[in-house]
Amino acid sequence: MSNGKQEQNNTEEALSYHATVAVIGFFGGVFWSALAYVAYVFSFTRVGPSMILLPWALPDWKNGWLGQLIGILAIGIISIGVAFIYRIVFVKINKMWPGAVFGFVLWAIVFGAFNPMFPGVDPLTRMDVNTLITTLCLYVLYGAFIGYSVAYEYDERLRAEGESIQS
Repeated sequence: MSNGKQEQNNTEEALSYHATVAVIGFFGGVFWSALAYVAYVFSFTRVGPSMILLPWALPDWKNGWLGQLIGILAIGIISIGVAFIYRIVFVKINKMWPGAVFGFVLWAIVFGAFNPMFPGVDPLTRMDVNTLITTLCLYVLYGAFIGYSVAYEYDERLRAEGESIQS
């Protein structure tokens, strides 16, 4: 009987806010890039998650399923930094729209400014409509997920008594 009470009294220690932001970023990157891979497999888009590997001179495996899997994991890792950027810029706005705008800006940076880094990816002006719409929607949803999750967690921790956001 005392063992059961002892288990009830042990509370699970919550992650710090920064660790939670990192988990949100990694999960968001893996989830939405895996969804992008599904869109790539069903030919909704001509670019898959392995696009992140294109700037490096790697063997041909980078265009296969292994390259897609490594691309998904790499996007998950990069998304940790993206989540922290969102945390610095927009965290106090607990709405979905700043995240969607953030996702649109990320899409414009990746497919507009960074496009010359990706050999084999058409510029925006020559990209087919399906790829444009699919990637734009995925980035907007990704940004909304990251943004709203980070802002919601910030707001919840502010509401908790005695909780320090900086921990």
